[in-house]
Parts: sequence; C-alpha cells; structure tokens
Amino acid sequence: MRVIVLGAGVVGTSAAWYLARAGHEVTVVERQGAAGLETSFANGGQISVSHAEPWANPGTPAKIVEWLGREDAPLLFRLRADWHQWTWGVRFLAECLPFRTRDNIRQILALALYSRAQLRELRRETGIAYDQLTRGILHFYTDEEEFERAVPQAELMREYGCERDVKSAEECLAIEPALAHAADRIVGGTYTASDESGDARKFTQALAALAAAQGVRFHYGRSIKRLEVHGGRIISVVLADAEGRDDRIAADAYVVALGSYSPLLLRPLGISIPVYPLKGYSITVPLEPGDEAPTVSLTDDSHKLVYSRLGDRLRVAGTAEVAGYNTDANDTRCQAIVRRTFEIFPRAGEAERAEFWTGLRPATPSNVPIIGRTKLANLFVNTGHGTLGWTMACGSGRALADIVSGRQPEPDFRFAGMPVRRPGALVAKPAS
Repeated sequence: MRVIVLGAGVVGTSAAWYLARAGHEVTVVERQGAAGLETSFANGGQISVSHAEPWANPGTPAKIVEWLGREDAPLLFRLRADWHQWTWGVRFLAECLPFRTRDNIRQILALALYSRAQLRELRRETGIAYDQLTRGILHFYTDEEEFERAVPQAELMREYGCERDVKSAEECLAIEPALAHAADRIVGGTYTASDESGDARKFTQALAALAAAQGVRFHYGRSIKRLEVHGGRIISVVLADAEGRDDRIAADAYVVALGSYSPLLLRPLGISIPVYPLKGYSITVPLEPGDEAPTVSLTDDSHKLVYSRLGDRLRVAGTAEVAGYNTDANDTRCQAIVRRTFEIFPRAGEAERAEFWTGLRPATPSNVPIIGRTKLANLFVNTGHGTLGWTMACGSGRALADIVSGRQPEPDFRFAGMPVRRPGALVAKPAS
C-alpha cells in the first residue's frame, strides 16, 4: 500500500522505517527542515524500560500539593482557560489510583521491553550509530522515603520482566564512580543493566537517511493544514506549498505521528484522543578531557531528572510543565537543573557553558501511548508516549506497521481498534 506518515520525530521516522520494511510505499511529511528537530531534538537520551512507573501514581497527588507555589517544581501545572487541560488533569488524577497505576506499568513495560529488543535488532542489522552506550540505567535516591517506595516498585517490574535490581549506596557508587562527590547524600538505588542510552536526534536523522536509501520519501518544510474525509475514509492530506496555497497528496493509509500536535489535527474529524503537551526541559553541557561526568545513564528520582553521557556532552533532562503549547524556557526551571547537576557532579564541565532547550512531550494521563486504528478505516495513530518516546519508538513503529499490514502485533498491549490478544482472536484486515 501507499502510506503517508505525518511527523518525522523519532516515533514517526521509526514507523516509516518499519512500514517500508513491511513492503509499503512510504511518504513522510514534516514541517521542520529535517527529521528529529522537535521533541526528539534534545531529550534525556535514555532507553529506559526501568522508567515504567508513570507520573500518575499514588504518591503524586501529595507531591503536587507539596510543590504548589514552587516555580522549580518537578511537576508544575500552570492552569489555563483550556477545557482540554482541565479534563486531562482530572483523568490524570484518576490514573493515580493504585490499581490503575499497576495496570499502566504492565502496559508500559510490555511495549518498552519489546521496543528495546527491536532497537537492538535494528542496530545489529544496520550498524546505526547515535552515541549509544549499553551500560544500563541506575536510579539513585537521596531521600530515604523515596528509596523505600522504590523497592516494591522494582519488585513489581521484575514480576513483569524488567530486571530492576535494588542496590545499596555503596553499590551505586561502584556502578557509577562519578557519584563519589554526592556519596554522603545517596541512600540507595535500583539498577537495570539491560537499559541503554543514546542521542535520539542522531538516531532519528540516521534512521531517516537509511529509510530514504530504501525508497522512503521525506517531504520536509511542509506544513499540514488538514485531512480530508469522504465516505468514512481519509482521501488526502492538504499541505501548504511555498506560497501558502493548498497542495494535496493522497495514499491508501495515513499515520498521525505528530506528537503533542496530533489531537489538533484529529479533532476536526471528530476523533478525540487524551493527549496533552507536557513541556520538558534539558541542558547540554560540553565536556573536556578530565571532566568527571557519569558514563552510566542515571535517573535522579527525587528531582525527576535523567543524566546521559552522549559522546563529549552531558545531557540532563526532566521536569514536566503543564502549560499548553508554550515552548518558552523558564529561567528558574533551567537554573534548577543546572544547580542540581553541579551539586551531584561538581566537576562535570562548566555550568556557564550549559545549553538550554524545551520540548513538548505528548502525554496521555496514564503515560500509556495510543497506537493503532481510529474510527476512520484508513487512519492510524502513533502518539502519546510522554517521556518514553525514545524508549518506545522502535516497538511502536514495528507494531504500527503490523497493524497497518493487517497483523496482530506481538506485544501484549492494548492497541487502539485491535482485539485483545487471546487464543483464537480475530486479526483486523488491512486498510486498502
């Protein structure tokens, strides 16, 4: 089939790759001048199956109250006259119930484990390079209460297939010696040796080049105006040409992978998805020989920050700001990341050289992404990955390609418009 993928971030580009590998004729449309220039541009760099506990968990409502009035709070709601923000927030609170959190962790882990395996296979097949490190991810804790809460969470993740092992403070220092300057603060940690890290932008652009070499067409710098519908099917995508005039392209199937902007394109079609932008921040610190920066990717759970070594750079990312589609960088929040980074790693480069970035993560209230069919026969979605877009990109793309091709995807995951996996379940027929 001819398939148009809307969006060339890490999720959309991965979908295009797997669709092409499945034998489809694929075109990708992206408003930026290259792949991976929005949310994938400077994220935390982690392939973090171990980060499966969603923001919406039983401990979060109390934390939100504790963080009220703090401009540097890890999770900050900037309330707006926006119905979509308020309804998303109410659903977020509902997902904090213990039984909902447990089910969401199971869903996230099922897809994340599958995705990590797909990434490894892709790397073996292609030799793709993106400053990757396969040294695991260490979650470290500087708060005793947070650490005690992490122990049963690690046990739950092991139950679902993620080997997240509890470590003492001494074991954390042995795994990552660069933590020595914060030795008196660390109370313990958890370590997942099979997790990885790497530069999502480099990966996305390298994969786009590989896909283009296999015949995938990329249309960059093209703004998407709307989708046109007739008879319960999409018949074309309307783009703006260089002069702003309408330009239409058509295919047999269409995939919306526009991250936080996906619901804006879908609403006029009567399709509502619970995706809302969460603004994340990152800093990138250049490193020189002799700087003492970590080489194991780290998660600072108390401050909701992740640290990844990307070649000669240290990437630190995190926090979530519920503020609509605003991408302005708040200096207080940027400086809070810098301050925490150099408290833990005082010799990791120079704070004055830190580069700041913000991006909009497409988040569902549950952190479980939306992948699969819509009510329109030939329209598919692949969005809502929140903080785990890089982690889940390859698995989501492979699963989406299966769905478009009329196959049941492998992961035990609730794909939109697809039957629950069980013996004898019917598989949906491909769009045509």
